[in-house]
Amino acid sequence: MTKKTKSNTSKEELENLLPGYNCGICGYARCEEFAGALLKKHTTLDKCSFLYQELFKENLEQMRNVLKSENIILEEKPVIGLLDGYEADFILKPLPKESSCREILYPFTREKLKKEDIIRYRPLGCPITHFGKIIDEEHGLITVHMVGPCHRLSDDSEEFQFKEIGLCMVGGFEGIIEGQLPNVGETVRFLPKHCMMQKVHSGVVVQLEGKKALIEGIDLKVWAPPIKREK
Repeated sequence: MTKKTKSNTSKEELENLLPGYNCGICGYARCEEFAGALLKKHTTLDKCSFLYQELFKENLEQMRNVLKSENIILEEKPVIGLLDGYEADFILKPLPKESSCREILYPFTREKLKKEDIIRYRPLGCPITHFGKIIDEEHGLITVHMVGPCHRLSDDSEEFQFKEIGLCMVGGFEGIIEGQLPNVGETVRFLPKHCMMQKVHSGVVVQLEGKKALIEGIDLKVWAPPIKREK
């Protein structure tokens, strides 16, 4: 009788935790082949889109633990904000082929704003002036991409003209989660990848599609003790 090795046992564990649909979306014909490829570092967990559905969230976490025991996945270092030393649950990265996370704003100005406008504003609670390009406008709410903090101030060309709209409230962020996935409805601490101050934000996850998240109720106050830094 052949003695089972640790890798063989791990492969069986992974197979049992996979959805078992044998759909081929991951690039392998069967879940069994995908499990073997994971252990050989030929693929990654995110190739199986089903694992990121709510139904398989516990399976995904158990699979991560199996892969950590095989040193396939290394232990993740905590994400710490540089400004205040708070620990974030995850980093929020831009959507594919976009320059920054999408930021949903409530502008206090009465000026008419439209798609493609460049605006200068300051988020409520943030000391930094932002420049954004409007990518969507709906019922007074605007969605923007960051286009820089200060580089437009010294250029008078038409390309670099902007509208000064003053103070805005940040209503939400949309982007890709880098780190452990939260639950919908969960209050989270996150670090927007493009944040110039590298400050941890907090908010509530209202939508989750794979790793794509919409977070609302944004606050720069984080109700948690900061991480103590070594002197």
